Amino acid sequence: MSNMVQAIRMALHVAEERHGLTDVFGEDVGPPLGGAFTATQGIKCAWNTPLDERGIVGAAIGLGLAGCRNVAEIQFCDYAYNTIDLLKIGGMMFWVSNGDWNCPMTIMTPVGSGIRGSIYHSHSFDATATHIPGYKIAMPSSPRDAYGLLLSCIVDPNPCFFLVPKALMRVRNAPGEEIPGEPGDDRALSKLIDAPLGDRSKWQPRWPETPDLFVPFGEARTLRQGRDVTVVSYGRTLPLCAKAAEDLSKEDLDVEVIDLRSLWPYDWERVKESVSRTGRVLYVNEDTEVTNFGEHLARRTTEELFYHLAAPPKLLAGAFVPGIGLADNLEMASVPQLPSIRHAIVELAAMEV
Repeated sequence: MSNMVQAIRMALHVAEERHGLTDVFGEDVGPPLGGAFTATQGIKCAWNTPLDERGIVGAAIGLGLAGCRNVAEIQFCDYAYNTIDLLKIGGMMFWVSNGDWNCPMTIMTPVGSGIRGSIYHSHSFDATATHIPGYKIAMPSSPRDAYGLLLSCIVDPNPCFFLVPKALMRVRNAPGEEIPGEPGDDRALSKLIDAPLGDRSKWQPRWPETPDLFVPFGEARTLRQGRDVTVVSYGRTLPLCAKAAEDLSKEDLDVEVIDLRSLWPYDWERVKESVSRTGRVLYVNEDTEVTNFGEHLARRTTEELFYHLAAPPKLLAGAFVPGIGLADNLEMASVPQLPSIRHAIVELAAMEV
């Protein structure tokens, strides 16, 4: 079964073979490394750029306006902040041209904590991405969803953000969630598509026959059904929410867990149905809590579902601090972890309006 990095690699291969992907580029994205996380190993149209995020985003816009479907990688999302003005320009192309100019580009970037990356390699980008209109925004929490969401990004005629949780890069598909066509054996897949250590000058991947598999934007997934509390999450915190819900089921607390999968558009109808039924909702992500995307969801919940609520909507997010420290205890304290998620669910279940 593939991990998320391998799933991304297979999706890029399918896209360059069947869906007109012309360029995959960024810092160390081409040979010999194939990306800092090896997500672009073996991709024929991958090439290296200078260490210049503004140049990467500018090139993506130019290629997109020329009709070239491209995936531009910002090696870590922390370095996307110096490109905000260009990202804004990319997002507005279709709108300012009254629908005449499409810009088919995907900005792929690793996000979030979980690798002890300290202040320059641990930021989140989801709230910032939702503040830049014109983009569809995907954030997978499983390899299969990474495969399907990336393909949806690449074939889209206009800009997309593909935000990859760093902490989940090596997490594998759960049984029954494999990408069709991939070998069921981890080692067999690795021998096919993972570049060897050392000299790679003659190495060529042997791609499995994986099909087109598109995860639509705006279609969330219910991981676990429940009657008492709804938990809505995505990315790194989603598996933690699922684990907390599983643990609490042994204490007779029935928690429904929803994976948004895409932040724009997002599946409000699924969230609305669930919250209307349970009467309680916890939104969980690891971006800083001030102007957090979860605050938008909580506001909409209050406005539209007020009379269905048995308790106020609750947000559990990252601390509002300038960065995340290198020390393990500082990182753990800065973003939601399993104990804090579990505590928030229990607290919400006991609350009354």
